[in-house]
This record gives sequence, C-alpha cells and structure tokens, in this order.
Amino acid sequence: MKLYGYYRSSASYRIRIALNAKRIEWDYVSIRLDKGQQHDPDYLARNPMGFVPMLDTGDAQLVESAAIAEHLELIYPEPPLYPSDPIARAQVREMQHIIGSGVQPLTNLRVLQHLRAEFGQDDEGIDRWCQRWIARGFEAFEARAKERSTDGLFSFGNSLSYADAWLMPQYYNAQRFGLDTSRFTTIESIVSHCSGIDAVAAAHPSRQPDAPP
Repeated sequence: MKLYGYYRSSASYRIRIALNAKRIEWDYVSIRLDKGQQHDPDYLARNPMGFVPMLDTGDAQLVESAAIAEHLELIYPEPPLYPSDPIARAQVREMQHIIGSGVQPLTNLRVLQHLRAEFGQDDEGIDRWCQRWIARGFEAFEARAKERSTDGLFSFGNSLSYADAWLMPQYYNAQRFGLDTSRFTTIESIVSHCSGIDAVAAAHPSRQPDAPP
C-alpha cells in the first residue's frame, strides 16, 4: 500500500494517523506541492484533481481523505476509529466535517496562493486570514468536544477516533499561522494527550521523509 502525500498537507496527515493507528504497513511517496508535482501529467492521470493524499491499495487508487477513511474502516476494522453506534458515528463524522469542510478548504495551499497572487496578501495578511477561519472552526469543535469527550483526552468518548485524526493536523496549522489557542482548553488537552500516542506522533509533519531537515 502506498500513500501519496506531502508532509505539511492536512489531509495527508489525517490518513497517516489512521494508517498508523490501524497498524497497516504502507510506503510513502512524496508529492511536493510546493514544487508543483501535483500537476505532473502522470499524477493527474490517476488523480484528476491533483490533490493529496492518494492511497494506492494495489487494487484501486483512492483520493479524498474522508473517502479513504471510510475505506480503511471497512477493510481494517480494528482498532475502530468510528464508534459502532449509528448516532455516535454520525457525531464523529460531524466533528470531522467541522474541520474538513468548515476550516481546511479556506486555508489550503491553493487558496493561500490565490490570496497572494490575486489580492496581494503578504505573510501577515495570510496569517490573519488563517487565524480567523481556524478560530471559528475551533470554537465549534471545542463546544462539541466538551460535550462528547469522556475525560478531555480524546475528541469523542475515551479512545482515538477520526475526530482526533482531523483535529491534530488543524492544530498544527493553527500553530503554524500563529493562532493563540490557549482559550480552547479542551482542544489543548486533547492535543497534548494524543501527541503522546505513538501512531499520532509518527504521523507528525516533522517526521516525514520530505520534511525539511
């Protein structure tokens, strides 16, 4: 199994956490978004949107992190990253979408490049943009985590779930863009705890082969 990704890609980070948590053997293929490798004709032939991650299972090439997550849960059910209860499962999905639909699309590389090229935004302007939208998403995620976390160690219940796999990359981005996250006390507690889990720690951008030294 091969994961095509980029060390700093939020969506790739999510799937690295899932693959590690499920103890799946996988190889990493770097697609350097900063060098435009996602526009390579061969890559686009397999992945027309040119996004990362792309998971090559040997039988199929899957894109979109939410679709990949669903596939992994069906094929590799242990340990589960979704609850078995239908309502609880939908609640974890909701928390995924707070991040994956409500925040990340506004702060991805294509959007930031467009803000620079078309609207003349500098680094300070980019940081303010990202801080605004990440903070708005974290307000919603914090509220849900307070309701649904058993002990403030995980986003939902008392075990690692896809809600955590979606939160961790966005927290990394929050730090990268200079957002003060101290008011999000539940998120801070969850991130602190999950960062100590081997499967999560190994997925961190700084530990990927294409990360700068």
